[in-house]
Amino acid sequence: MHMVASPNRKMQRVLQCSMAATFLYVVATFYFGVRAHSLALISEAGHNVSDLLAILLSFVAVYFQSRPATEEKTFGYQRAGVLAAFVNALTLIVLSAWIAFAAIHRFSEPIAVQPRLMMIVAAAGVLMNGAIASLLWKFSGDVNIRSVFLHMLGDTLSTAAVIAGGAAILFTGLTWIDPLLSIIIAGMILYSSVGIVRETLNILLEGTPKTLRLEDIRSAMAGVDGVLDVHDLHVWSLGSSSHALASHITIPEMPMSECGTILDSINCALRDRFHIHHTTIQFETIGCETTHGCSAPPPLEAVGAHGHHHHGHSHAH
Repeated sequence: MHMVASPNRKMQRVLQCSMAATFLYVVATFYFGVRAHSLALISEAGHNVSDLLAILLSFVAVYFQSRPATEEKTFGYQRAGVLAAFVNALTLIVLSAWIAFAAIHRFSEPIAVQPRLMMIVAAAGVLMNGAIASLLWKFSGDVNIRSVFLHMLGDTLSTAAVIAGGAAILFTGLTWIDPLLSIIIAGMILYSSVGIVRETLNILLEGTPKTLRLEDIRSAMAGVDGVLDVHDLHVWSLGSSSHALASHITIPEMPMSECGTILDSINCALRDRFHIHHTTIQFETIGCETTHGCSAPPPLEAVGAHGHHHHGHSHAH
Protein backbone atom coordinates (compact mmCIF):
# COMPACT_ATOMS: atom_id res chain seq x y z
CA MET A 1 0.00 0.00 0.00
CA HIS A 2 1.45 3.36 -0.99
CA MET A 3 0.90 5.96 1.73
CA VAL A 4 0.69 9.18 -0.32
CA ALA A 5 -0.83 12.44 0.89
CA SER A 6 -1.57 15.32 -1.49
CA PRO A 7 0.53 18.38 -0.58
CA ASN A 8 -1.16 21.40 0.90
CA ARG A 9 0.35 24.42 -0.84
CA LYS A 10 -1.08 26.94 1.59
CA MET A 11 0.27 24.97 4.53
CA GLN A 12 3.71 24.88 2.91
CA ARG A 13 3.68 28.66 2.36
CA VAL A 14 2.78 29.29 6.01
CA LEU A 15 5.61 27.01 7.12
CA GLN A 16 8.08 28.72 4.76
CA CYS A 17 7.15 32.17 6.10
CA SER A 18 7.39 30.84 9.66
CA MET A 19 10.88 29.46 8.99
CA ALA A 20 12.08 32.76 7.51
CA ALA A 21 10.71 34.83 10.41
CA THR A 22 12.09 32.44 13.04
CA PHE A 23 15.54 32.38 11.41
CA LEU A 24 15.71 36.19 11.43
CA TYR A 25 14.64 36.25 15.08
CA VAL A 26 17.30 33.66 16.04
CA VAL A 27 19.99 35.84 14.42
CA ALA A 28 18.60 38.98 16.10
CA THR A 29 18.33 37.47 19.59
CA PHE A 30 21.85 36.05 19.41
CA TYR A 31 23.34 39.34 18.13
CA PHE A 32 21.53 41.56 20.62
CA GLY A 33 22.06 39.01 23.40
CA VAL A 34 25.81 39.36 22.89
CA ARG A 35 25.51 43.16 22.78
CA ALA A 36 23.35 43.28 25.91
CA HIS A 37 25.51 40.67 27.70
CA SER A 38 22.26 38.80 28.30
CA LEU A 39 22.63 35.04 28.62
CA ALA A 40 18.82 34.83 28.75
CA LEU A 41 18.59 36.33 25.25
CA ILE A 42 21.33 34.03 23.96
CA SER A 43 19.47 31.10 25.53
CA GLU A 44 16.29 32.32 23.87
CA ALA A 45 18.15 32.24 20.55
CA GLY A 46 19.02 28.61 21.25
CA HIS A 47 15.44 27.90 22.23
CA ASN A 48 14.20 29.39 18.96
CA VAL A 49 16.65 27.19 17.07
CA SER A 50 14.47 24.33 18.31
CA ASP A 51 11.47 26.19 16.87
CA LEU A 52 13.25 26.55 13.55
CA LEU A 53 14.08 22.86 13.49
CA ALA A 54 10.53 21.91 14.44
CA ILE A 55 9.10 24.03 11.62
CA LEU A 56 11.69 22.70 9.18
CA LEU A 57 10.88 19.10 10.09
CA SER A 58 7.19 19.81 9.70
CA PHE A 59 7.83 21.32 6.28
CA VAL A 60 9.98 18.35 5.27
CA ALA A 61 7.24 15.98 6.45
CA VAL A 62 4.62 17.79 4.36
CA TYR A 63 6.97 17.69 1.35
CA PHE A 64 7.93 14.03 1.68
CA GLN A 65 4.32 12.96 2.19
CA SER A 66 3.71 14.00 -1.41
CA ARG A 67 6.43 11.67 -2.72
CA PRO A 68 5.24 8.23 -3.81
CA ALA A 69 6.67 4.99 -2.54
CA THR A 70 9.08 3.16 -4.83
CA GLU A 71 10.36 -0.38 -5.19
CA GLU A 72 13.44 0.67 -3.21
CA LYS A 73 11.48 2.69 -0.60
CA THR A 74 8.28 0.68 -0.28
CA PHE A 75 7.02 2.81 2.62
CA GLY A 76 8.11 6.07 1.02
CA TYR A 77 10.20 8.59 2.96
CA GLN A 78 8.12 9.00 6.11
CA ARG A 79 10.98 7.99 8.43
CA ALA A 80 13.32 10.73 7.09
CA GLY A 81 11.67 13.37 9.26
CA VAL A 82 11.73 11.04 12.27
CA LEU A 83 15.47 10.43 11.89
CA ALA A 84 16.14 14.15 11.49
CA ALA A 85 14.07 14.89 14.61
CA PHE A 86 16.11 12.33 16.58
CA VAL A 87 19.44 13.89 15.55
CA ASN A 88 18.17 17.43 16.17
CA ALA A 89 16.85 16.52 19.61
CA LEU A 90 20.25 15.10 20.60
CA THR A 91 21.86 18.36 19.45
CA LEU A 92 19.39 20.37 21.53
CA ILE A 93 20.20 18.31 24.62
CA VAL A 94 23.86 19.28 24.20
CA LEU A 95 22.78 22.91 23.70
CA SER A 96 20.71 22.92 26.91
CA ALA A 97 23.66 21.50 28.84
CA TRP A 98 25.92 24.28 27.52
CA ILE A 99 23.38 26.97 28.45
CA ALA A 100 23.02 25.57 31.98
CA PHE A 101 26.81 25.38 32.42
CA ALA A 102 27.24 28.98 31.20
CA ALA A 103 24.44 30.16 33.52
CA ILE A 104 26.03 28.49 36.56
CA HIS A 105 29.34 30.16 35.67
CA ARG A 106 27.52 33.51 35.34
CA PHE A 107 26.24 33.17 38.94
CA SER A 108 29.82 33.12 40.22
CA GLU A 109 31.02 35.85 37.85
CA PRO A 110 28.06 38.19 37.22
CA ILE A 111 28.08 40.49 34.20
CA ALA A 112 26.02 43.67 33.89
CA VAL A 113 23.23 43.31 31.33
CA GLN A 114 21.15 45.82 29.37
CA PRO A 115 17.58 45.08 30.47
CA ARG A 116 15.95 47.59 28.10
CA LEU A 117 17.50 45.91 25.05
CA MET A 118 16.48 42.53 26.47
CA MET A 119 12.88 43.68 26.75
CA ILE A 120 12.75 45.22 23.26
CA VAL A 121 14.11 42.10 21.53
CA ALA A 122 11.93 39.79 23.62
CA ALA A 123 8.84 41.89 22.83
CA ALA A 124 9.56 41.42 19.13
CA GLY A 125 9.80 37.69 19.81
CA VAL A 126 6.41 37.60 21.52
CA LEU A 127 4.82 39.30 18.51
CA MET A 128 6.57 36.99 16.03
CA ASN A 129 5.87 33.73 17.90
CA GLY A 130 2.30 34.80 18.55
CA ALA A 131 1.74 35.62 14.87
CA ILE A 132 3.19 32.28 13.75
CA ALA A 133 1.10 30.40 16.32
CA SER A 134 -2.06 32.11 15.07
CA LEU A 135 -1.24 31.18 11.45
CA LEU A 136 -0.55 27.56 12.38
CA TRP A 137 -3.77 27.36 14.41
CA LYS A 138 -5.73 27.31 11.12
CA PHE A 139 -4.09 23.98 10.25
CA SER A 140 -3.98 22.50 13.75
CA GLY A 141 -6.32 19.69 12.70
CA ASP A 142 -3.18 18.08 11.25
CA VAL A 143 -1.25 16.44 14.09
CA ASN A 144 2.07 17.38 12.51
CA ILE A 145 1.16 21.07 12.41
CA ARG A 146 -0.49 20.90 15.84
CA SER A 147 2.82 19.87 17.43
CA VAL A 148 4.54 22.91 15.89
CA PHE A 149 1.68 25.15 17.02
CA LEU A 150 2.05 23.98 20.62
CA HIS A 151 5.81 24.50 20.37
CA MET A 152 5.38 28.09 19.18
CA LEU A 153 2.72 28.81 21.80
CA GLY A 154 5.05 27.62 24.55
CA ASP A 155 7.85 29.79 23.19
CA THR A 156 5.59 32.83 23.17
CA LEU A 157 5.16 32.35 26.90
CA SER A 158 8.89 31.76 27.52
CA THR A 159 9.78 34.92 25.57
CA ALA A 160 7.27 36.85 27.65
CA ALA A 161 9.19 35.56 30.69
CA VAL A 162 12.35 37.21 29.31
CA ILE A 163 10.46 40.53 29.20
CA ALA A 164 9.43 40.05 32.82
CA GLY A 165 13.03 39.20 33.72
CA GLY A 166 14.32 42.31 31.94
CA ALA A 167 11.83 44.46 33.84
CA ALA A 168 12.85 42.85 37.13
CA ILE A 169 16.54 43.57 36.42
CA LEU A 170 15.71 47.14 35.39
CA PHE A 171 13.86 47.93 38.62
CA THR A 172 15.90 45.85 41.10
CA GLY A 173 19.38 45.72 39.57
CA LEU A 174 19.65 42.00 40.43
CA THR A 175 21.80 40.57 37.63
CA TRP A 176 21.37 36.98 38.82
CA ILE A 177 17.85 37.04 37.36
CA ASP A 178 19.38 36.72 33.86
CA PRO A 179 21.24 33.40 34.44
CA LEU A 180 18.24 32.11 36.41
CA LEU A 181 16.02 32.69 33.36
CA SER A 182 18.66 30.95 31.24
CA ILE A 183 18.51 27.83 33.41
CA ILE A 184 14.70 27.81 33.17
CA ILE A 185 14.84 28.10 29.37
CA ALA A 186 17.53 25.38 29.23
CA GLY A 187 15.23 23.15 31.28
CA MET A 188 12.41 23.74 28.80
CA ILE A 189 14.72 22.82 25.89
CA LEU A 190 15.87 19.67 27.71
CA TYR A 191 12.32 18.61 28.60
CA SER A 192 11.00 18.95 25.04
CA SER A 193 14.14 17.36 23.53
CA VAL A 194 14.03 14.28 25.77
CA GLY A 195 10.37 13.83 24.80
CA ILE A 196 11.30 13.97 21.11
CA VAL A 197 14.15 11.48 21.60
CA ARG A 198 11.83 9.01 23.35
CA GLU A 199 9.11 9.35 20.70
CA THR A 200 11.47 9.06 17.73
CA LEU A 201 13.36 6.12 19.27
CA ASN A 202 10.05 4.32 19.74
CA ILE A 203 9.26 4.85 16.04
CA LEU A 204 12.75 3.88 14.82
CA LEU A 205 12.67 0.74 16.99
CA GLU A 206 9.18 -0.02 15.62
CA GLY A 207 7.55 0.04 19.04
CA THR A 208 3.80 0.15 19.51
CA PRO A 209 2.58 3.77 19.03
CA LYS A 210 2.10 5.42 22.42
CA THR A 211 -1.47 6.46 21.51
CA LEU A 212 -2.53 2.84 20.91
CA ARG A 213 -2.94 -0.19 23.20
CA LEU A 214 -2.24 -3.57 21.64
CA GLU A 215 -4.86 -5.26 23.81
CA ASP A 216 -7.58 -2.88 22.59
CA ILE A 217 -6.66 -3.59 18.97
CA ARG A 218 -6.60 -7.34 19.58
CA SER A 219 -10.03 -7.20 21.25
CA ALA A 220 -11.52 -5.21 18.37
CA MET A 221 -10.20 -7.70 15.81
CA ALA A 222 -11.30 -10.71 17.89
CA GLY A 223 -14.79 -9.22 18.11
CA VAL A 224 -15.36 -9.57 14.36
CA ASP A 225 -17.68 -12.45 13.40
CA GLY A 226 -15.71 -15.42 12.11
CA VAL A 227 -12.48 -14.60 13.97
CA LEU A 228 -11.45 -17.41 16.32
CA ASP A 229 -8.10 -16.06 17.48
CA VAL A 230 -5.72 -13.14 16.91
CA HIS A 231 -2.00 -13.72 17.35
CA ASP A 232 1.40 -12.62 16.02
CA LEU A 233 -0.01 -9.08 16.22
CA HIS A 234 2.39 -6.22 15.48
CA VAL A 235 1.61 -2.50 15.26
CA TRP A 236 4.24 0.11 14.46
CA SER A 237 4.55 3.64 13.14
CA LEU A 238 5.63 4.38 9.58
CA GLY A 239 6.07 8.06 10.43
CA SER A 240 4.97 10.40 13.18
CA SER A 241 1.26 9.98 12.48
CA SER A 242 0.77 6.93 10.20
CA HIS A 243 0.63 3.39 11.54
CA ALA A 244 0.82 -0.12 10.10
CA LEU A 245 -0.35 -3.51 11.36
CA ALA A 246 0.45 -7.14 10.63
CA SER A 247 -1.25 -10.12 12.22
CA HIS A 248 -2.17 -13.79 11.94
CA ILE A 249 -5.86 -14.57 12.42
CA THR A 250 -7.37 -18.00 12.96
CA ILE A 251 -10.70 -18.58 11.19
CA PRO A 252 -12.91 -21.65 10.58
CA GLU A 253 -12.34 -23.82 7.51
CA MET A 254 -13.96 -22.04 4.56
CA PRO A 255 -13.27 -21.27 0.91
CA MET A 256 -10.94 -18.31 0.44
CA SER A 257 -13.68 -16.57 -1.56
CA GLU A 258 -15.75 -16.35 1.63
CA CYS A 259 -13.02 -14.66 3.68
CA GLY A 260 -13.58 -11.24 2.11
CA THR A 261 -16.37 -10.25 4.50
CA ILE A 262 -14.22 -11.04 7.56
CA LEU A 263 -11.29 -9.13 6.09
CA ASP A 264 -13.44 -6.08 5.28
CA SER A 265 -14.90 -6.02 8.80
CA ILE A 266 -11.44 -6.21 10.38
CA ASN A 267 -10.10 -3.39 8.22
CA CYS A 268 -13.14 -1.22 8.94
CA ALA A 269 -12.65 -1.67 12.69
CA LEU A 270 -8.94 -0.83 12.44
CA ARG A 271 -9.56 2.20 10.26
CA ASP A 272 -12.51 3.68 12.14
CA ARG A 273 -11.38 3.01 15.74
CA PHE A 274 -7.59 3.22 15.52
CA HIS A 275 -6.87 5.09 12.26
CA ILE A 276 -4.74 2.22 10.97
CA HIS A 277 -4.94 2.14 7.19
CA HIS A 278 -2.04 -0.12 6.22
CA THR A 279 -2.64 -3.73 7.23
CA THR A 280 -1.26 -7.15 6.36
CA ILE A 281 -3.63 -9.89 7.56
CA GLN A 282 -2.82 -13.59 7.24
CA PHE A 283 -5.67 -16.05 7.69
CA GLU A 284 -5.01 -19.59 8.93
CA THR A 285 -6.99 -22.46 10.41
CA ILE A 286 -4.37 -23.56 12.99
CA GLY A 287 -2.60 -20.97 15.11
CA CYS A 288 1.18 -20.79 15.46
CA GLU A 289 3.17 -20.77 18.68
CA THR A 290 2.97 -17.38 20.36
CA THR A 291 4.33 -15.54 23.37
CA HIS A 292 2.08 -12.81 24.81
CA GLY A 293 0.04 -12.89 21.59
CA CYS A 294 3.07 -12.54 19.31
CA SER A 295 5.17 -15.11 17.48
CA ALA A 296 8.08 -16.29 19.57
CA PRO A 297 11.37 -15.48 17.76
CA PRO A 298 13.27 -18.58 16.61
CA PRO A 299 16.59 -19.44 18.30
CA LEU A 300 19.66 -18.14 16.51
CA GLU A 301 20.70 -21.56 15.22
CA ALA A 302 17.24 -22.03 13.70
CA VAL A 303 17.16 -18.78 11.75
CA GLY A 304 16.62 -19.54 8.09
CA ALA A 305 15.27 -23.01 8.82
CA HIS A 306 12.04 -22.47 10.77
CA GLY A 307 9.12 -24.67 9.82
CA HIS A 308 6.00 -22.58 10.45
CA HIS A 309 3.35 -23.60 7.94
CA HIS A 310 0.86 -21.00 6.68
CA HIS A 311 -2.62 -22.29 5.96
CA GLY A 312 -3.91 -19.21 4.25
CA HIS A 313 -2.83 -15.69 3.36
CA SER A 314 -4.59 -12.44 2.77
CA HIS A 315 -2.87 -9.10 2.20
CA ALA A 316 -5.21 -6.26 3.14
CA HIS A 317 -4.78 -2.78 1.70
